Amino acid sequence: MSRTGPADDGDELLTRLGTLTAQARAQAEVQRSRVELALALQRGMLPRDLPVARGVHLAVRYSPAYQGLNVGGDWYDAFTMPDGRIGLSIGDVQGHNIEAAAFMGQVRVGLRALASVDSEPGELLARTNDLLLSLGSKLFATCTFMRLDPVTGVLESARAGHLPCVWATADGRSGITEDEGGPPLGIARGMTYPVTRYRLATGGVFVMLTDGVVEGPSMTLDEGLDQAVRLAGVAAVAKMDADALAAAVIKGAERVGHDDDAAVLVIGHDGLRAQP
Repeated sequence: MSRTGPADDGDELLTRLGTLTAQARAQAEVQRSRVELALALQRGMLPRDLPVARGVHLAVRYSPAYQGLNVGGDWYDAFTMPDGRIGLSIGDVQGHNIEAAAFMGQVRVGLRALASVDSEPGELLARTNDLLLSLGSKLFATCTFMRLDPVTGVLESARAGHLPCVWATADGRSGITEDEGGPPLGIARGMTYPVTRYRLATGGVFVMLTDGVVEGPSMTLDEGLDQAVRLAGVAAVAKMDADALAAAVIKGAERVGHDDDAAVLVIGHDGLRAQP
């Protein structure tokens, strides 16, 4: 009669461990491929160029962050509208996967397409909300959309459940916007989004951002916003250019822990009027 000895038991255990290790590696490779695909989707959907207008200075930064092997759906966008004004959007899609990245593209493209029909920020968000619901997705997105008149510096803003913007003026004042806002996009039909108007003074800046910039394990949302307000205030007084401010704000994401995507869009206006 044969008996299984300790050596046989050890061989069987090693075989099982080898099988489990191979399976774990295969699963990790599949997940890594999904992350790479999501990142490729994000990069492909973000704008390659920013609008150019006399007196307007735009700058962006984007830093994808991993939580495990997941990736989120933050975006920024800036484009020239048919009437010459500039559309600016920033937002964050619920979730951290390929579906979130793809949904981000739908929101961004929807905003651009509908802006050619009606560029009023509140109505634009309402139309985009209804469009997303018609697609039948279970995801939702927060978003801020602004319409900038490059001649006058007037900014019209509507928010869909998104963070407030940060502002600063050349005379040392700074803070966060306090517009009313509405619910995230993709939650329910028939939502309204109030519009608030601001004016960019000479040397002033507005900073649009996502929560990965100002909230994380090392810092609360309020603390992160305070940090961004201080940076914007210093930049405006020191006449720092928009690109340098965007770099400084995204750098601040490291101090909050940065376990989510981080996007920044800086808007500056030097007060110059276009030549007739």
